[in-house]
Amino acid sequence: MSGHASHNHGFQGPKCWILTLLVGLVIGAIVSFVAPATYVTPHELMPPEAHGTPDSPQPDKSLEGSLADQGLPEPVVVADGTDDGMPPIMPLAMAAEHAQPAPHEAGAADAVAVASHEVHGPSPVIPLWLVLPFVLLLASIALMPFINEKAWHAHYPDFAFLLGGIVIAYYFVAFGKAGYLPGESYGQHKMVHTALEYYSFIALIGGLFVASGGVLVDVRGRGGPIVNTGLLAVGAVMANIMGTTGASVLLIRPFLRINKGRLHPMHVVLFIFIISNCGGALTPIGDPPLYLGFLKGVPFEWTIIHLWPAWAATIGMLLAVYFVTDTLIARKHPFQTDDAAPAAPTRVRLRGASGMISLALIVAGVFIDPMLKKYAGIEGYPIGPTFQVAVACVAYAVANRDILKANDFNFGPVKEVGLLFIGIFATMAPALGFLAAHGHSLGLSTPSAFYFGTGSLSAVLDNAPTYLNFLQVSFGEGDINHESVVAYLASDLNRHELIAISLGAVFFGAMTYIGNGPNFMVRAIAEASGLKMPSFFGYLLRSVVILLPILVITWAIFVRG
Repeated sequence: MSGHASHNHGFQGPKCWILTLLVGLVIGAIVSFVAPATYVTPHELMPPEAHGTPDSPQPDKSLEGSLADQGLPEPVVVADGTDDGMPPIMPLAMAAEHAQPAPHEAGAADAVAVASHEVHGPSPVIPLWLVLPFVLLLASIALMPFINEKAWHAHYPDFAFLLGGIVIAYYFVAFGKAGYLPGESYGQHKMVHTALEYYSFIALIGGLFVASGGVLVDVRGRGGPIVNTGLLAVGAVMANIMGTTGASVLLIRPFLRINKGRLHPMHVVLFIFIISNCGGALTPIGDPPLYLGFLKGVPFEWTIIHLWPAWAATIGMLLAVYFVTDTLIARKHPFQTDDAAPAAPTRVRLRGASGMISLALIVAGVFIDPMLKKYAGIEGYPIGPTFQVAVACVAYAVANRDILKANDFNFGPVKEVGLLFIGIFATMAPALGFLAAHGHSLGLSTPSAFYFGTGSLSAVLDNAPTYLNFLQVSFGEGDINHESVVAYLASDLNRHELIAISLGAVFFGAMTYIGNGPNFMVRAIAEASGLKMPSFFGYLLRSVVILLPILVITWAIFVRG
């Protein structure tokens, strides 16, 4: 979509991005002096019961003393710091008494805190106002395309860089107090982790997009209720292998071609429901929210083990609705073509061997870092994402140019996602930190509340950060990482809440055009083919009438509680 930006909006492009980033950094630095950070000492963060009474036995200080001799702050037990917030702090010896998994009602933080045994100094308090850049950026993504679409396409990176720059500067300056970790301040540690997570995210999403551009699904013949329903069913499975973005880009053009002459907006609306969203609920590769969960430590196989019944039921209901809808459309609007010859049998052929190999390699790249950590003890280096980027570059270089042309391939969609998510990841850090400390006050205590809470925001905001925010609320006052997630998932209630959050983020992302990245992309491709798609609110009306009842049925069967 970015490629259609108007050139009548004055100063724009990379020079403008750099300028807005610099302005954001300056504003963030100024704000850090106007509203300096407040740090809380480990003693102040310690739970009241951890302070003990005059008669209570004192913990062994031998371990702590050895660290104090090295000039480090009083040790506290937390996770790896991949999320902000103020985890429960207690001396190491006392933390050992809480090593068993704690029930969710009491907060899983005790078990979470012990999981990684990382020692760090005081954390800053995350003020609520620091979440404002995140809110403004998501509001811009949601509303600006409808306020002034041309201006938005010309300047959306400026929004991301300006707001992201404010947060980055504030973290490095206001949260720059040394001692959080040896050689690292809290702000430096957090922003480095955020940058690595963004790199992992865009390497997969962008890699799948580029590699899929070199694969052509060559469908010959005419579509109809049976053929189309079968294609959508295959697409729902493919979404878990190459992502909803890859599957949508790969299949929307052949889907439009085989239905040329009888295309109806409902064809594409249901395509978005099934392939661009709900189909990708089985693997972390399927949808961005689940991949962010995987990056945070949710096991790769967890989603397919726990989400497949709800996935199968939801996709089955949507396919049934599609078949009935397409049958009615076929009766009222048969094929209208100038070709008097009888329709040829439907045939499907895949072209682009290099693209298919590249897709497989990019998917395999997801497992590189976990395997290096498990078998070689190597961690903290984005080797897998770098491999994915390299494969994507080679895939584009060797791709058949005729296939790229047939797919109308360009970098516009992935450019938009990549630039916007720089700002999203940066501004999301304080939102996660605030939720880590105050999420319990939201009153979300049941899987149903998490399902509809996550779903409601995923419908109107980007579902990837929404997933992370609600995961942090469910997680409680603790840092989410590979080790601590094991303790979190030991609780039945936590597992049910994560199921609810996962389903809500993926399924409800289909409720609006802005709920998930591929939605707008598919709409743009369909309109470029000559099909008049519903407006934002016209699409929302169809979602409320068709999709929402199915999601309520899914809740009643698989989530309710």
